[in-house]
Amino acid sequence: MGGKFDRIIEDLVRDFGGEGERALLIQEMIATALRFVNEKNDRGELKIVNTALRELRYAFKIFSPYRHAKKVCVFGSARTPTRAPEYRMAKQFAEEIAREGFMVITGAASGIMEAANAGAGRERSFGLNIRLPHEQEPNPYIIRDDKLMTFKYFFTRKLIFVKEANAIALFPGGFGTHDESFEALTLIQTGKTNPFPIVMVEHPGRPYWKPWLDFIKKQLLKHHYISPQDLGFFRIVTRIEDAVGEIKRFYRNYHSSRFVGNLFVVRVHRASAGLAKVLNKEFKDILRPKGRFEIIGAFPEEHHEKETLHLPRIAFHFNRKNYARIRELIDTVNEY
Repeated sequence: MGGKFDRIIEDLVRDFGGEGERALLIQEMIATALRFVNEKNDRGELKIVNTALRELRYAFKIFSPYRHAKKVCVFGSARTPTRAPEYRMAKQFAEEIAREGFMVITGAASGIMEAANAGAGRERSFGLNIRLPHEQEPNPYIIRDDKLMTFKYFFTRKLIFVKEANAIALFPGGFGTHDESFEALTLIQTGKTNPFPIVMVEHPGRPYWKPWLDFIKKQLLKHHYISPQDLGFFRIVTRIEDAVGEIKRFYRNYHSSRFVGNLFVVRVHRASAGLAKVLNKEFKDILRPKGRFEIIGAFPEEHHEKETLHLPRIAFHFNRKNYARIRELIDTVNEY
């Protein structure tokens, strides 16, 4: 913005205790906000920016104490009655996944969301409610909890769902459920979020996701809108133990992944020269020319992440073309 204003912003952030890289990012945010002063934005546009920033800041604050707990987002219809088998399955799923140490995130409403919050229990539940014209009330298992948030905008709410998700469980639902499912699949397919397991749960006597898969194959796959490997991003199950098992298997050896510079880095609990040899043989198609899979330690850029410093890394120059193969690579890693 200019030397004088930059110094004022820098001093202001410093006075509030900001330092290091965080301070620089906050200074950029303030400078961006000040640019609105001389631009022709109407009041409605400014309200969108203001509300979105406030909602995101508050959500980050709520989730921050639980940063190291793995979380499963549960989606499904708010109209599912308590007597429906899908309600009972969602409750059982949440009970069992919470028993495995995961926390559960729902949209905080009734139906499948209520079942999941009831199954996980208040201590292991989050609720991301949305403000609607007819006032969607939080379900009794999350209402008045400190981990209940209410959003004005779907886009900020959806961002938090995906940002915090280490897995997604989808039960039968309407437009909103399909919206969340396709967004998650799109983000994983394009590499815009870290990979995580997606399980689609249906009652064995009430097919829901299998007919959906028929459509996906007959329309998207047949017309080459997706590749056959993209079908590996999700699993359709009819038993709760299979849904829980799929999520547990995904994290059996795999921990997390990220880019460090030009390298794609997969953190694992166990690694060996044998695993590197298998990956170099079976996944050379996703490497850049002359690239290799190597077992290494933590990078200097990761030294602030104390809880993962001890983990071995699988590092490679990914061609960034086929994220479905990354999912297959994780499955292979989990066999070791």
